[in-house]
Amino acid sequence: MLEKINTYIVFIVSAIIVAAIVIWGYLEPEQLNTYSVYVMDQMVESFGWFYVSATALFILFCFYLGFGPYRHMKLGTKNEKPEYTYFTWLGMLFAAGMGVGLVFWGVGEPMSHFHDPAGDVSSGSQEAAEQGLLLGVFHWGVHPWAVYAIVALGLAFAKFRKNLPGLVSSSFYPLIGERIYQWPGKLIDMIVIVATTVGIATSFGMSSLQVGSGLSQLFDLETNMTVYMTIIAVVTVIFLLSVMSGLNNGMRYLSISNLGLAGILLIVGLIAGPTVFILEHTILTTGQYITQLPSLSFDTTPYSDNEWMGEWTLFYWAWVISWSPFVGTFIARVSRGRTLQEFIIGVLIVPTFITIIWFVTFGGAGMYFEMNHGVDIASVTAETPEAGLFLVIGELPFQMILSIAALILISIFFITSANSATYVLGVFSSSGDLNPKRPILVVWGLLISSIAAVLLASGGLDGMQAIATIIALPFTGIMILMMVAVYKSLHLEGIERHQIEKKEDW
Repeated sequence: MLEKINTYIVFIVSAIIVAAIVIWGYLEPEQLNTYSVYVMDQMVESFGWFYVSATALFILFCFYLGFGPYRHMKLGTKNEKPEYTYFTWLGMLFAAGMGVGLVFWGVGEPMSHFHDPAGDVSSGSQEAAEQGLLLGVFHWGVHPWAVYAIVALGLAFAKFRKNLPGLVSSSFYPLIGERIYQWPGKLIDMIVIVATTVGIATSFGMSSLQVGSGLSQLFDLETNMTVYMTIIAVVTVIFLLSVMSGLNNGMRYLSISNLGLAGILLIVGLIAGPTVFILEHTILTTGQYITQLPSLSFDTTPYSDNEWMGEWTLFYWAWVISWSPFVGTFIARVSRGRTLQEFIIGVLIVPTFITIIWFVTFGGAGMYFEMNHGVDIASVTAETPEAGLFLVIGELPFQMILSIAALILISIFFITSANSATYVLGVFSSSGDLNPKRPILVVWGLLISSIAAVLLASGGLDGMQAIATIIALPFTGIMILMMVAVYKSLHLEGIERHQIEKKEDW
């Protein structure tokens, strides 16, 4: 009875906090934007170093788990087999964790840096082109996936090895024991729910902008707030119907189809675009990324202001941290039966390699067309990053067909991200029940859509970035403690296994 009351409290309090943000944004959109941007600037100035060091620490810990003494430990029982094939697994990972970001920023970020590079680099130069691709890969490579992996590992060990509820608070059992069922655990769950809602709403808003840009390119439709609100409303209906059908039906088949469509678009872009330029830059960017990853990972710009860092690197780290509870929970749900080594390779290394190819193919093509054909892509993309992909496609053969395919791709990524987020929020607010009730799913689906709408209306992308950065700070501390809990759990299991093997040998 007490557990049921606590569940209702978590659900109601979290929903009220999110609803309050929605109401504030609806009644005073400019005020919400002004306050959130101010608080974000102060946090970036004071805690930028904290985000940088935390994400670097997450990467080191993940590689230790994947290639260290615990690499053969399974996310499940000893003889358990993976639930999904490798291809299906990767498709679901991308749909939940990276698809929206890649299609939005795959051209938008490299071209923005090309137009307005960091440091003393000249705009539009070869150095700006190389820097743009490198920074794009840096922001979408190993770092965000390491953040997702920490949350996923904590949840997977708690749920599949200890049979605890599917909640972020459960991963703290090695540290606080039975108090995960009391107010410390419930407070963690409420922070997680609010952070997840705001994080996915940011992604939701960005996807709305890009769908609007695609419609504008295809049908010469003038985009405005009415168009964006209509897009949000239509997608909300679709993803709510999808989430009602269950994970193994709607989400699974949408993920597989989207991975296939993304692969086709990538291959066509590689072949129809400047192929030799893309291949040469793939090798170059990969080498630069590997060699410069340590220095980039620990860069805190102590001798200059943090404006550029706040707009790009720190926003990205905060953004992925804010919605890592939902991505991590989803990754944990579909990764049961994998060993730690399989998990780290599949969640960190494979996505990073695909990210490099995607950014160089489309971002590199944009730079090639600008530098060699005089096409103005960079300045437009710097102002409206959601238009980047469609501008590049406009320079390729079969542009109409490819634009339609890209619009479908974005829409499905849009739906699958909202689908999986709604499911995960339902789990979080139902004491870890992997089959949350439909009314709860509907409430969270509507709240996600509502907060995306008010964030768009109040400040566009700037407002969404600010809210995500603010919400991420407390959860970063939670993630560091979660990492400690995962290590403690593995260490204790390692000791137990050693004792059992010793008895068997005896």
